[in-house]
This record gives sequence, structure tokens and C-alpha cells, in this order.
Amino acid sequence: MSALPLSPYCKHLASKKSYFNELPPRTDEEVVDGSNHCWCTKTMLAVGPDADVVGPEDCLDDRPCFTPYS
Repeated sequence: MSALPLSPYCKHLASKKSYFNELPPRTDEEVVDGSNHCWCTKTMLAVGPDADVVGPEDCLDDRPCFTPYS
């Protein structure tokens, strides 16, 4: 039996709200706040290293730049 991942999101997905989480986020609500603004900590932009948009619905394991929480 394989263990569940700590989070479905890339560990480089960031938002203002994410700085207050004690654990890796498990839901969109734990990532986004009222502004709905996210960025990638690798690029420090609203686009990731693959030049695609950043957000909880986008930064999942099917993306080439995805880095899981470990």
C-alpha cells in the first residue's frame, strides 16, 4: 500500500496565505486567499519554469516542473 502524498500541489506554489500554513496544503482553500494571487518560488512570478500559469489547479503532478513535498 503506497502512502498518500503530503500535498497534491508543487512545493514551489506560493501565496500570502501559504506562509501561515503549518503543514503542506491539501486543498485549494489552504493555498489561495481573497486576492487569488499565487506565484512560483522558483521563478518568483505568476508563471512557472515551464512558462505556464501558476495556481492550485495548475501546479499538480502532471506538470514537468512539479516538485512534491517530501
